[in-house]
Amino acid sequence: MKTTMTIQTADDILLDDLNTLCSKTLSSELKKLAGKSVLVTGGAGFLGYYLVQTITHYNTLAAANDRIRLTVFDNLSRGVPGWLTCLTENRALTLVRHDMKLPLPKPLGHFHWIIHAASIASPTYYRIDPIGTMDANINGLRNLLDYALQRKESGAPVEGILFFSSSEIYGDPDAANIPTREDYRGLVSCTGPRACYDEAKRFGETLCVNFAKQHGVAVKTARPFNNYGPGLKITDGRLIPDFARDILSGRDIVMLSDGTPTRTFCYSADAIQGYMKILVKGAPGEAYNIGTETPEISVAELAEKMIALSRELFGYRGKLERKQSRDKEYLIDNPNRRCPVIEKARSHLGYEPLISLDEGLRRSLIWYSGNRDAEEK
Repeated sequence: MKTTMTIQTADDILLDDLNTLCSKTLSSELKKLAGKSVLVTGGAGFLGYYLVQTITHYNTLAAANDRIRLTVFDNLSRGVPGWLTCLTENRALTLVRHDMKLPLPKPLGHFHWIIHAASIASPTYYRIDPIGTMDANINGLRNLLDYALQRKESGAPVEGILFFSSSEIYGDPDAANIPTREDYRGLVSCTGPRACYDEAKRFGETLCVNFAKQHGVAVKTARPFNNYGPGLKITDGRLIPDFARDILSGRDIVMLSDGTPTRTFCYSADAIQGYMKILVKGAPGEAYNIGTETPEISVAELAEKMIALSRELFGYRGKLERKQSRDKEYLIDNPNRRCPVIEKARSHLGYEPLISLDEGLRRSLIWYSGNRDAEEK
């Protein structure tokens, strides 16, 4: 794994990651998109951060005829991030304010490639609007699949669609199914506090499989495993940004559990490498785990790693403090372990994560130190 230790600023991190993606790990995939039109839904969010900037960075390196025509749909409910404002001002892309819970705007035009990443993914926020979470995943996906079918019937088919599912579709696997393969059917509650997200992703996968089989639509599915890193807002409410927020505020890290659940964590640029490979090389109707297989560490161990790194980087003096959440549903249906088998993506797509956990956390902390302010929603 890549363990470069010379990068010192948030801008350095972004540029290094984009150069690696465009010139090395995704060079052949981006060439497949060259001169084509791409739609990214939910492009103002965490996944959009590298998806969108990878394409716009590629365009700065490509000949004029090879530049990718990029359109981003987002309802901008959490504001317009500064990085996206800069790109639209430079005319690197077309930004359309659109809520994927609603019918697609008309006329939509012709897109060769579509990435459906529009969804609330943080439990803190999707539990506030569970129906909206389901609508964006299910209705938004169905509208895009119907559009792709219409394009196919008109003789100008969409070349590929990527649906972002989630490792949450596996629920809380038993020990015999960890590490978890794509053929595991899951142990999931359909009525619990996480069900709006988990079951919407599961139904979305069913739509994808059947549109691929019945109509020949080239739709593929990604199952992300605990992505983190640049682009994930410090106010997101998930584990690593919460810990980073405590660290950069000079507070003790507050952990609202006993710290025993374990996870593997996948750095955002490594995750984007996998998603773009699925879009271009994945088989229609198939789902692929994207993440890292090692190390599987506990939440408490993760916090201690971040504390140790922050002492080196910032002279941080805080410690780990355990408290109980006031939210009675905070830990309901929270998986005890989460670890993927990625052999399918590795052997079928050539996916290989590069960034070690220690280096990814170091990069993330530096990035958060330069991106401390974000909307509280």
